[in-house]
Amino acid sequence: MFGMTKTKVIVDESKINEILNRGVENIYPSVDFLKSKLMKGEKTSFYLGIDPTGPTLHLGHVIPIRKLGKLQELGHQIILLMGDFTAMIGDPTDKTAVRKKLSREEVLNNLKDYKKQASKFISFEGPNPALFKFNSEWLGKMKFGDVLELASLVTVEQMMKRDMFQRRQQEGKPIYVHEFMYPLMHGYDCVPMNVDGEIGGNDQTFNMLVGRDLMKTLKNKEKIVIATKLLVDSSGSKMGKTEGNMISLDQTPEDMFGRVMSWSDDLIIHGFEIVTDISMVEIKEMSEKLSNGVNPKEMKIKLAREIVKICHGEKAATEAEKTFENTFSKREFPNDAQTLTVSKEEKIIDVLVNNKIVESKSEFRRLIEAGAISDYPDKKINNGNEIVGEKERKIKIGKKTFVIIKPN
Repeated sequence: MFGMTKTKVIVDESKINEILNRGVENIYPSVDFLKSKLMKGEKTSFYLGIDPTGPTLHLGHVIPIRKLGKLQELGHQIILLMGDFTAMIGDPTDKTAVRKKLSREEVLNNLKDYKKQASKFISFEGPNPALFKFNSEWLGKMKFGDVLELASLVTVEQMMKRDMFQRRQQEGKPIYVHEFMYPLMHGYDCVPMNVDGEIGGNDQTFNMLVGRDLMKTLKNKEKIVIATKLLVDSSGSKMGKTEGNMISLDQTPEDMFGRVMSWSDDLIIHGFEIVTDISMVEIKEMSEKLSNGVNPKEMKIKLAREIVKICHGEKAATEAEKTFENTFSKREFPNDAQTLTVSKEEKIIDVLVNNKIVESKSEFRRLIEAGAISDYPDKKINNGNEIVGEKERKIKIGKKTFVIIKPN
């Protein structure tokens, strides 16, 4: 295995139980198998693979990265693997259409901040440093004969068990051969690294289990798979860049805090469990209070504060909470609101759309009909063709967008 260090392994049953049970969907071959291994004090190696398909890590990545960090704290070897090769092809998981292929330049540009962002949750220094690897190191060197040999170990029937391939087949949408190859490449990553286990979101279970089968066949070794729960919205959709509702690690503390506060109430308990370090006893108490009709606002503020603290630190979390309270709870207009200087004859709809404050004219009209655009603090704008006029206007769009329009 790559760079296995000799750091002493800590055996702490309460911490091990937390790793095995909190925010975990499934463990293969079993919870008992992994617990027995960890309780023996055996140094194990785990990795998390991330395809750099976007320019920043997001909160969905934080969940398995922090799980990796908990294992590192106990003295185990961890690897953060960049799928710089697989990202060029694209994971078909949950995709009803083929993904756009990325160039190597795009992939490398995307991942330039990943290590720095991940270092908030795992350590790349000290006596037991995390390793930072790239799967192009082995996948990029494979010859066509090597690929054919690897492909001979997996059947078409196995691949067609994936839900999205079945859906596409039923809908008459194409399935490309390279998409069949993705689980094979993802799965193979564990073999050259010769790791003991892999961590990933439960949407990656199929890919991780392909690797488990390959490890048995090629190394005669039992590979452990820890599939973590996903951060999903109230509709059950995964929060991420594709869905457009992610909290990215390059967002400001204030933006991050506000995004959490926009979550539906049914995400509160789920968020506490899988993202924070709040004790499960306290989380259970909060769940009972919510079931008894307690106003969820304070709990959601606590959740937002905890998430910002994890990502940006205690001070930033405190300041973000103050900003939120001043802006939304106390209805104060933010000092840093964007200012637009425009013609007094220009229509408000054109000002907001042309400056990308509102996505489109149809979205503007929808917001008008919903009573979501107003002259601050609460004078609704009802006329979609209203002009700016002679005086400066403070405009509020929805709950968290503010803009100052100055006539010239």
